[in-house]
Amino acid sequence: MARPRPQSQVATEVAANLAEVTARIAAAAQRAGRAADEIGLIAVSKTFGPERIRPVLEAGQRFFGENRVPEAEKKWPGLKADYPDAALHLIGPLQTNKARAAVELFDVIETVDRAKLARVLAQEMARTDKRVPCYVQVNTGAEPQKGGVLPEEADALIAACRDEFGLSLAGLMCIPPLDEEAALHFALLGEIARRNGLKGLSMGMSGDYETAIEFGATVVRVGSAIFGPRAGA
Repeated sequence: MARPRPQSQVATEVAANLAEVTARIAAAAQRAGRAADEIGLIAVSKTFGPERIRPVLEAGQRFFGENRVPEAEKKWPGLKADYPDAALHLIGPLQTNKARAAVELFDVIETVDRAKLARVLAQEMARTDKRVPCYVQVNTGAEPQKGGVLPEEADALIAACRDEFGLSLAGLMCIPPLDEEAALHFALLGEIARRNGLKGLSMGMSGDYETAIEFGATVVRVGSAIFGPRAGA
């Protein structure tokens, strides 16, 4: 059985990884004729414990992404107490019965994909007087196993989020199919955003965030390139 590495070694490793990702974002932005500060980096900390997240916080990263509300509830109250300027994005599917907890814990919700969820989120935000910026997730590959509104239904959901529910929409989010050219999906998401007057594009992960930047990403979500491989990966 492999012995756990010293925390100082982990801290050095993740700090180097974070610096490399940041440099690659800046280089990709330059190639695309964009400013690096137009692109936000979300460090995807799902499945990693506080002992792995703290070194990334200590290295200066402040925006993080989690997939599941219960996991985030266990990890982040303590981390946020120590790092009150950390901001947490929900980037995984959200059930309506977890909406109250999501509004309380998360600073941004990136996975609004149906009117029922938008309605419940709006009710929780009104109840708590907390406005949480949201992204509409678009299932650009129409994959049945994934969350997200279908592209042809996205305009109607965006309009409902704005006009009926009064959500604060920051933009759109997508997760392209693994076996398809990501650029096609990034281009589609950008087109839907443009025709709806939305600026934010959360797209691109560890394997394709440089391509996403070329297609206008304003937020990239990077996990393994910063934290290393996940257990079982």
